[in-house]
Amino acid sequence: MTHRKALRSAILATAALGALAAGSAQAAPADLSPHDLALLNRLTWGESAASAAELQAMGPRAWLDRQLHPQASDRLPPAAQAQVDALTISRTPMAQLVVETMAQNKAAGLITDPDQKKAAQQAYQQAINTLGREAATRELLRDLYSPDQLQEQMTWFWMNHFNVHMYKRDIRPMIGDYEDQAVRPHALGKFRDLLEATLKHPAMQRYLDNDQNAAGHINENYAREIMELHTLGVGSGYSQKDVQELARILTGVGVDLSPDPPKLKPAYQPLLVRAGLFEFNPNRHDFGDKVLLGHAIKGSGFGEVEQALDILAKEPATAHHVSAQMAAYFMGDDPPPALVDRMAKVFLRSDGDIAATLKVLIASREFDASLGKAFKDPMHYTVSAVRLAYDDRVILNTGPMQNWLNRMSEGLYNHETPDGYSMAAAAWDGPGQMAVRFEIARQIGSGSAGLFKLDQPAAKDQPAFPQLQNALYYKAGLDQTLGAPTKSALGQAGSPQDWNTLFLSSPEFMRR
Repeated sequence: MTHRKALRSAILATAALGALAAGSAQAAPADLSPHDLALLNRLTWGESAASAAELQAMGPRAWLDRQLHPQASDRLPPAAQAQVDALTISRTPMAQLVVETMAQNKAAGLITDPDQKKAAQQAYQQAINTLGREAATRELLRDLYSPDQLQEQMTWFWMNHFNVHMYKRDIRPMIGDYEDQAVRPHALGKFRDLLEATLKHPAMQRYLDNDQNAAGHINENYAREIMELHTLGVGSGYSQKDVQELARILTGVGVDLSPDPPKLKPAYQPLLVRAGLFEFNPNRHDFGDKVLLGHAIKGSGFGEVEQALDILAKEPATAHHVSAQMAAYFMGDDPPPALVDRMAKVFLRSDGDIAATLKVLIASREFDASLGKAFKDPMHYTVSAVRLAYDDRVILNTGPMQNWLNRMSEGLYNHETPDGYSMAAAAWDGPGQMAVRFEIARQIGSGSAGLFKLDQPAAKDQPAFPQLQNALYYKAGLDQTLGAPTKSALGQAGSPQDWNTLFLSSPEFMRR
């Protein structure tokens, strides 16, 4: 089925729905250039009247500078911030959540009655599942409503780059903190700081089994992924011996849930490092000398880890690998090698400054030429659709969005392997994927889709209708970004629901 035929099918599928009046409660600016709209679509989670108004008020240059250097505050709308503040993960420290849920699991395991044991184990699973869903809720509310859109995009990018799978071991109580404390604060900062923050978080240690890496019992999982995925990249020249040496350097780096420090001999006591649940235990460390990528590293304790991270972060291969991934994320498949080279040079020259590297990307002719051509992955599609539909009204339930992402196989924190989700269009533009998107477009385009139904027993779905034919569409020029086939198909819509469904299914909306 061609894309155009599929669009017509989407209209026919919703033709029986009743008509509701369209209009927007929020005004949008006029006279935004097509380039400004395309830039807005690329650097945010999708156009909205609020972000368009901010861009016009500040001007593109000042707006971009603000995006690259966001304020410390979240600046969420009060209705969204209230939802974030009410979450358990926002009110309870991660260490407490991990200790409490682990105790709950341990207690369930000691129950002898089969029925009671099953019920207790189910209660434990429900508790940690809730914490995972809360993390997704917080991320989606920020993606939808934060004015610091580039920071939120880069947070998702780095969560994918430094991927952990929340369903492994006890990571669900940790995942919200991993995103909020290890990744998000460094999303536009220095890569070296981000690399260490992820290393020292218990979610990463648990996910890649480095908490089981000890002298005499080497586990190479994390060392291999640091080099292959997080820094140097595949085929960059490191050897299996380098992986082994890095694994030795990482011995003793792990997690300790005990409030009491480990028993150490006097010589080791100054070498103990503890921060929350993170621990470097010198009892478990290989103190032999190592050689990493040709650099001699004397056995000294956690200082070896710091040296290794310095070496990896400053390698030209790391600069190139990270720059190529950022370019692919924003521009789509196969970013121009010359642009990646220019980004890598700035990455090295600026000591891994992520914002400075991104600025080279955004200012390039190649970036301009790619605007509107990158295919949206499921995350970009879902968030951009809800942003456009309900920019002036904060949703009450992100559950439908989480379900849509799971249906499209890009659920938050749900990629099992360390490589993260693919950003290649081929991973997301197959017939099965598109069929699901058309169904989601119909759900969003036809009404509230459960987004305004509180996640509570007996809660009723509040009336809401998406406003896509709004001032952003007519005044700001969004209609001018559509091709003739899409405009023709829109003209055949029999109701506002049909129109919304078709617009959200259009080739233009599928791209950024």
